[in-house]
Amino acid sequence: MDSEFLAELRQAATARLDEPMSDHTTFGIGGPADAYAVAESEEQLKALADTAHRHAVPFFILGAGSNILVGDGGIRGLVIENRSSRVDQPIRQNNGSVLVRAQSGISIAGLARRLSQAGQAGLEWACGIPGSLGGAVIYNAGAYGGCLADCLRSVRVANSSTEVAELAASELTLGYRGSAFTRGVLQGKVVLSIDLILHESDPQALTARVAELDARRQAAQPRERNAGSVFKNTPEHPAWWLIDQVGLRGHRIGDAQISSKHTNFIVNCGHASASDVKALMALAQERVEERFGLRLEPEVTLVGEGSDG
Repeated sequence: MDSEFLAELRQAATARLDEPMSDHTTFGIGGPADAYAVAESEEQLKALADTAHRHAVPFFILGAGSNILVGDGGIRGLVIENRSSRVDQPIRQNNGSVLVRAQSGISIAGLARRLSQAGQAGLEWACGIPGSLGGAVIYNAGAYGGCLADCLRSVRVANSSTEVAELAASELTLGYRGSAFTRGVLQGKVVLSIDLILHESDPQALTARVAELDARRQAAQPRERNAGSVFKNTPEHPAWWLIDQVGLRGHRIGDAQISSKHTNFIVNCGHASASDVKALMALAQERVEERFGLRLEPEVTLVGEGSDG
């Protein structure tokens, strides 16, 4: 990275070099990013992306650090941590629904709880998802029978020259844990904010529903460091069942282990490397394909050097 880029980067935000990504992922895994900067606002997010673009430096937008496995070699270029988290005042629509605009760096779980307490229904299924709202759009996050496509109206995105456009949900081709973003159609676009359409409901009932989902999640999911569900479910069977059937519950490579509590989670037992996790993923794919003829597709995104992402 040249000195001119670094000087401009540091004018836009606080930046660090050779930042260990293991400090910024829910897995606690990942080598160093060449440069790392934090965007506290939408304007800062656009400015950092624009700076990288003008200097031909590749950049990666980091949300809450969940749902990703960063390679042991780290990430070349600039990692921009997105902390833009403003939520605009909800606007009641003529049909009785409620429009909520939130910036992409906000915790989707925190937003879901906040809206539920205010009696605005439609996002409560997300109360336990440890990611950002922007990441939830990109992967069409979902849980307990709901997904973001159910309540998404539109997103505002910026291209690398900071021009802003609004895209309707119908333009994002949202599917099971994927979208136009994951398919590369909107490559280089930065998600700035998201418009949700919710409906009014009883706050006490919504709070009770959130408590019920919390209890279900705590009973079913491991507490050790992890990145969420590792594989997408197949049309025939849930991924956890397939992995369990091939005898990998509790199987360990290095400090990475297929959880004994939920076999579609890989947990970091201490100092797991990305290569440990990848080896477990490959073993699960191999055994499931051998026995069932089904190829497990990763839900966790592989990023950086040594991840093949």
